[in-house]
Amino acid sequence: MDGNHSVASGALIKNKDDAGDAIGALDSIVGFHIRLAHGAVYRHFNETFADLGLTQKQVSILWLVSDQPQIAQIELGNRLQMDRATTMTIVNRLEERGYLQRKRSPNDGRKQALSLTRAGEKVLDQAKHCIESHENWLKSRFTDEEIEKLVEMLARIHD
Repeated sequence: MDGNHSVASGALIKNKDDAGDAIGALDSIVGFHIRLAHGAVYRHFNETFADLGLTQKQVSILWLVSDQPQIAQIELGNRLQMDRATTMTIVNRLEERGYLQRKRSPNDGRKQALSLTRAGEKVLDQAKHCIESHENWLKSRFTDEEIEKLVEMLARIHD
């Protein structure tokens, strides 16, 4: 959409000033705006990553495993704030695609240590280029000061 048009509640709004009227009291609901922003960011991410066939969570897992080889699967899930079942499902999928390998932790035989395969390193490198493009798209809407403040404010919600 250009600067004078937006979409709210599935209806095209010709002028952003009309958006408040179109959605009524919802315009003052912070959570509603967070949901709309999340939707826009999620759609752009999916468009950017369509050729790689990776989800946000898969990219996050690959990146964290790359940064911390031999990280335990349970620790990975904890750091990314994902439950065990979700973490296991994603790790299984990435392992099936040949991007991750899972071995018993040398420090604790009860834990699964994860590392990237060569294919995982290659797809992560491609993903990082996509992330750079996605981040540039997102950050182009803000000044550096606004980005810093936005990250700080969002962290207050998710921390």
